[in-house]
Parts: sequence; C-alpha cells; structure tokens
Amino acid sequence: MKEDICKEKMRLVEKLGVHLENREQLAPVAARIMSYIILTGKKGTTFDELVTILCASKSTISTHLSHLQNLNKVEYYTKTGDRKKYFVINKDSVVKHIDELINEWEIVRELHLEIKAYKHSINTNKTDEKFDLNFHNDYIKFLDGATTSIKELRVKLTSNKFEI
Repeated sequence: MKEDICKEKMRLVEKLGVHLENREQLAPVAARIMSYIILTGKKGTTFDELVTILCASKSTISTHLSHLQNLNKVEYYTKTGDRKKYFVINKDSVVKHIDELINEWEIVRELHLEIKAYKHSINTNKTDEKFDLNFHNDYIKFLDGATTSIKELRVKLTSNKFEI
C-alpha cells in the first residue's frame, strides 16, 4: 500500500512539475521541488529528502531551492532541537497568484463588456444580419461566478480557515 502511494505521489510530482514549469516559467528541477513540497503538505520536506527523492545533486537542489525562496514561492520553518529546515509552500505566493487571476479575469470581463456594447450598437443600426450577444452574456456570467468563487477561496486562505 505504501509503495502504491509513493508511486502515485511521484507520478503527481512529475505531472504537477510540468504544469508549474509552464505556468511559473520554472526550471524543471525547481518545478519538481515545488511539486514535491506541495504534495508533502504542511509537515514540510527537508533538503536531504529532496536530494534523495528527486535524484539530483546537492548543489542542484540547493541552487533551485534558493531560487524558489528568492521568488517567495517556498519558505521554511525549523523545529526546536532539530537543525533541519522544513520547506513548505509560501501561502503569500498562492494569494498573489489568486490576485493575478482576479485581475486578469476583471480585464477580460471589461473587454467583453466593451465588445458587447459595440456589437449592440451595430445591431441597433443594422437591419440585416445582427450579432448574437449570447456568447458575451454567458462568458461575462462565467467570469463573474469564477471571480466570486476565487475571492471566497482567497478570504478563507487569508483568514487561516484552512492550510495549503
């Protein structure tokens, strides 16, 4: 059973790593480090674990871990009597990502409102073929719902209603 869980975790580390490489513009090893930390959760992971699990050299892990810390993507905590650093995802970077999504969706929403208004004005002056505005109405409705949902998630995250 434990071996199956490890295999599944490593499969997800790879899949999430590819996603993070593209979304965050990270180097492959940095993306795998971040993926492993995400999938390890709030207990965190140590430098030595990362070296062993990701089969990379100490210098490679150190370089990418430092880079992720400089980007404020990961942070660490220590335990009393234990000299090891336990790396976890920086919650502020998740909040920042949510804020970027909200901003992007608001810009797209405004653009669709302008396009819809333009097409509506054309429709009022045209008697033959008219623009169908349903797509814009539905897309704006989708963006409003998505924005409301992610704002609720942000509030829960910033008010510590759950851990990442």
